[in-house]
Amino acid sequence: MLDGGGPATRPVTVRDPAPEPAYDDEERPSRELTGGTARVVGGVALAVSVLALWQVFRPLPQGSQFYLIVFLAGALPLVFVAYRSGARLAVLGGGDRPAITDWLLAAIAAVVCLYPVLPFRGGYDGFLNRQGLLDPVDVLLGAILLLLVLEAARRTTGWALPVVCLIFLAYGYYGGLLPQDWSVAHAGLDFSQIVDALYNSGSGFYGTPLDVAATYIVLFTLYGAVLDLSGAGRFFVDLSVAAFRRSRSAAGRTAVSAGFLLGTVSGSGTATAVSVGAVTWPILRRAGYPAERAGGMLAAAGVGAILSPPTLGAAAFIVAEYLEVSYLTVLGWATIPTILYYLGILLAVEIDARRLGTRPVEVAADSPWRLLARFGYHFSSLILIVVLLAAGVTATRAVVFATLAAFALAFLDRRTRPGVRDVAAALVAGTRGVLPVAAVCAAAGVITATTTKTGLGTQLASLLIQGAQALTDHPGAVLALTVLAAAIALSLLGLAVPVTASFIIGWVIVGPALLQLGVPGPAAAMFVFYYSVLSEVTPPTALAAVGAASITGGRIVPTMWQALRYALPAFLAPIAFVLTPAGSYLLGRGPALDVLWATAAAMAGVAALAVATGGWVPGVGPAGAPARACATVGGLLLLYLNPVGILAGLALTVAAVAITAVSPGAAVVPGAAPGGPPAGAESTVGTSDGPSERGGEA
Repeated sequence: MLDGGGPATRPVTVRDPAPEPAYDDEERPSRELTGGTARVVGGVALAVSVLALWQVFRPLPQGSQFYLIVFLAGALPLVFVAYRSGARLAVLGGGDRPAITDWLLAAIAAVVCLYPVLPFRGGYDGFLNRQGLLDPVDVLLGAILLLLVLEAARRTTGWALPVVCLIFLAYGYYGGLLPQDWSVAHAGLDFSQIVDALYNSGSGFYGTPLDVAATYIVLFTLYGAVLDLSGAGRFFVDLSVAAFRRSRSAAGRTAVSAGFLLGTVSGSGTATAVSVGAVTWPILRRAGYPAERAGGMLAAAGVGAILSPPTLGAAAFIVAEYLEVSYLTVLGWATIPTILYYLGILLAVEIDARRLGTRPVEVAADSPWRLLARFGYHFSSLILIVVLLAAGVTATRAVVFATLAAFALAFLDRRTRPGVRDVAAALVAGTRGVLPVAAVCAAAGVITATTTKTGLGTQLASLLIQGAQALTDHPGAVLALTVLAAAIALSLLGLAVPVTASFIIGWVIVGPALLQLGVPGPAAAMFVFYYSVLSEVTPPTALAAVGAASITGGRIVPTMWQALRYALPAFLAPIAFVLTPAGSYLLGRGPALDVLWATAAAMAGVAALAVATGGWVPGVGPAGAPARACATVGGLLLLYLNPVGILAGLALTVAAVAITAVSPGAAVVPGAAPGGPPAGAESTVGTSDGPSERGGEA
């Protein structure tokens, strides 16, 4: 870009510290396929994408479960070819070359998935008629599919989710052996009953989780791929760079705003953190940010992708399905929490800019107004989604129309005009992006089916409430203890499994308890959703932080703790959803005036908590321990959304400011980051002239 007609500067190009394996969507390295293998995978992936698009306008006449069977028959084999097994036998082919066993598993997966719809033994209708009365062949093939689904989940997300599934299966099979006076005991299920629930019912492999993946998520990943093809991703980053150029905190603001804009179409915290970090890390480094703190900021900003309308993350679609509401309704619920989340991060950025003594970084770039004039059309497809949803168009059709709009807009810039190969590549990339989600959702069907057959959800809810009632009989205290236990359980659960699976398991275990205590369904669901997302920035996993650290070269564990510090104030806000009836106002549910005062109180609470975690009062100075303690308690009281609590919280927050003004804490101003210019010097960083051409470096 050019700045005020001045000389052009060399664009920033960033190379990773070391070659990184490819990532598909959310969690795990995938193969970089070439040659004939790439063509085969591309052909199947293209067919899956066309099927998903076709289903929107011309649904298969046999019904939705028939479509899910065919979708899984296309997606599951791709997982075995596109993802490494971890067992690298050189004689069979390793690394990026699929082994013979991978091809064999892919072929078996296709057969066992398609078996219910093949034209023999009565075909699809005959298979459905055998529900509850599966014959030995059905049981055998269902058991094989179970093993394949667990292996696909292991390849894409690691061992944790398959182990959790096995625990639920063991509970279903051996639960009848538990003492019958135990609250979690049940009559017991034999193996054929378990397979029947998984293979031939609407609550197993082909239940709500896979339905969401095959109906909604695949379309949004296709939309994201086409939007990236049009150059929108680079425009969002360039706009953020141009918008904040001169202030001390400009570098941090740039990273956060870029994470928000890119995250609105990404829906993946890790991918957003890596994409934004590749462009903004040079700016952060020159501003004086240590690698770990910059990585934490990038991770926290990236995780906002899972929380930000209009795409949100995969779990948001499941929220809509479970509560039987429109996706637009869920977007409305997420709006104020998204504002609170990014408010907390931006305040942390402002605090760090002063606490760390960061420097302004002069960026040679067009003005944001010129960028908007030239490339602002990239916002059109995002706006179109919301407009169509508001007009009553289904979410699936809205995103397809937005995809077509993004494709058409790509022709406005000669550098991004797509050819046939480009469009095919985008569709293939979109399908590959949904593979981990499809594997996770199919595996999550094991959990939902077992819970449904045994009644485990209701039993665990009663157990959780009884535990709280054993400590107190006050209704408010029982709710508070239950919410605290739920928050801890969800945080620990998220350490082991991906966000989507974490939400499904959490909703099965925690959701019924919150509902029994009178918490409204939307508040309970959004509480579970937000604490499921927390795992992306929580040690020792924190996948978004791992991705960001690979860009900054920082130490992984300190980067995780920094990410948690940035995100923590806003992640305490969801507790307000469920503790009081006023919490629903933060979801936009209630009279406008009530929504406004609740939002203002929550924003003040997030600001107070940002002061407590950052150790600095903007405009005043460093905060000592007494001031930080006042800010912590004040922030929590403000988030309680009780009139008395709000007044007390405001008083404590004012006290924190006064204490800081009278007796400031010790300021910490570390030296310049390695490789950066001396403290006090301005750095000049160039950026590209508008959205970069496809194939160029980020």
